[in-house]
Amino acid sequence: MRILMHCVYFPPEVGGLESHIHFLARALVQRGHQVDAVTSRSRPGLASHEVIDGIRVWRTWMPARNTPGWAAHAMFSVPRFRKLADTADVLHAQDIAAVLPCIVAQHVRGAPIVTTYHTSHFLRRADSAFWRPVFRRFLRAADHNLASSREIAFVAERIAPGVSVEAVTNGVDTAFFHRTDPALPNAPNGRARLVAPRRLFEKNGIEFLIRAVPLILEEADVEVVLIGDGPEREALEKLARQLGVAERVNFLGSRAHGDMPGLLSSADLAVFPSLMEATSVAALESMACELPVVASRVGGLPEIIDDEVGALCDPAAPEALARSVLALLGGGRLRAMGSLARARVVDRWSNDRLADRHVDIYEEVVAGRRAA
Repeated sequence: MRILMHCVYFPPEVGGLESHIHFLARALVQRGHQVDAVTSRSRPGLASHEVIDGIRVWRTWMPARNTPGWAAHAMFSVPRFRKLADTADVLHAQDIAAVLPCIVAQHVRGAPIVTTYHTSHFLRRADSAFWRPVFRRFLRAADHNLASSREIAFVAERIAPGVSVEAVTNGVDTAFFHRTDPALPNAPNGRARLVAPRRLFEKNGIEFLIRAVPLILEEADVEVVLIGDGPEREALEKLARQLGVAERVNFLGSRAHGDMPGLLSSADLAVFPSLMEATSVAALESMACELPVVASRVGGLPEIIDDEVGALCDPAAPEALARSVLALLGGGRLRAMGSLARARVVDRWSNDRLADRHVDIYEEVVAGRRAA
C-alpha cells in the first residue's frame, strides 16, 4: 500500500508528535508499505528530500513556528503533496494544518483521507467561532477520524454530530524505549531524581513543578532534571533562583530523541505537571523505561496513569503535586510500579499494535472507496 502523510514537523525535530509519526511510519515501512511524508523545512540546512528509515521525506517552506506559519506551510506544500497523491492509496493528515492539503489532493486522486487529531491545539480552538466550522468541515471530509485521547474524540464528535471519531492512544517503540544504562551521573547518595521531559511552554506546567520543589525538599532529598527548551526557560530559571532551589533544578535543554532512553533511565520518577494535554507520548515513553509517573489530572493523562503505575493530582497546584511525589517516593514501590508501567505500555500501547490498527483502517477506507 502507498501511504502519503502530511505533518508540520518530522525528525530531527524532537517531540511526542514527531516521534509518534516517525515510529508509526517506520513500522509501516517494515510491514512492506511505501510511506511518503510531506513536512516542513523547519530548520536551516535540512534537505528538501531524504529517506529516513525507509520513509521518503519531502520538506517544503514554512515561514514561522506559529498558526500563520503552519497555515502558510499547508498552502505552499500543496503542489508537492498533490503530485505525490497521484500514486497514493491513502492520504493521512497528521495534524490540523495537514487536512487542507489532503482535501485538495483528494480532488485529484480520489484517495481516502484519514485524519488524526493529536494535540491540545485542537481543544483550545474547539469553541472558537472561527475554528469550529473549519473543524466541522475537516471532520466531515475524512473517511476515518482518529484522536489521540477520548477527550479529543468527544469534543470532535460534539463539533460534527453524526461523525464518528476513534480514540487511539499514540504508541511507543518499546524495543527502543526501555530501561538502559543511565546517561547522567548518579545522584548523591540517597537523593531521588525527578525527570520532566517537557518543552518549556506554559501549557506544560513546569512552573508548578518548580514551585513544588521547596515543599518536596522539606521531607525528601530530591533533584529535578528538565529535558526540553522553550520560551518559558528564562522565567523558569529566574523562578528557581527566587525560590532558592536553582541548585536542585537542572535545565538540560533540548536533547536528541536517541538520547532519551538513557536520560529517562537516570531518574527515579517522571513528572508531567501539564495544564492541558492530549495523550502524552513522553509519559508513555517514561513508563516504557520503567518510571512511575506523577501527572496532572487533565486531558488524556488519566487514560494511561492510575495509582498502580503512578499518581494523578490537580493541575496548577504545587501542594498537591508535592504530596503526590512524596507519597510515591516514600511508598517503597517505585521499582514495582515501574515494572508494571512498562508491562502496561507493552500490552496496550506498543507501536506494533498502533501500526497494525492503522493498516486495518487504511485497508477499510480503501475498500470503502472502491465499493462506493
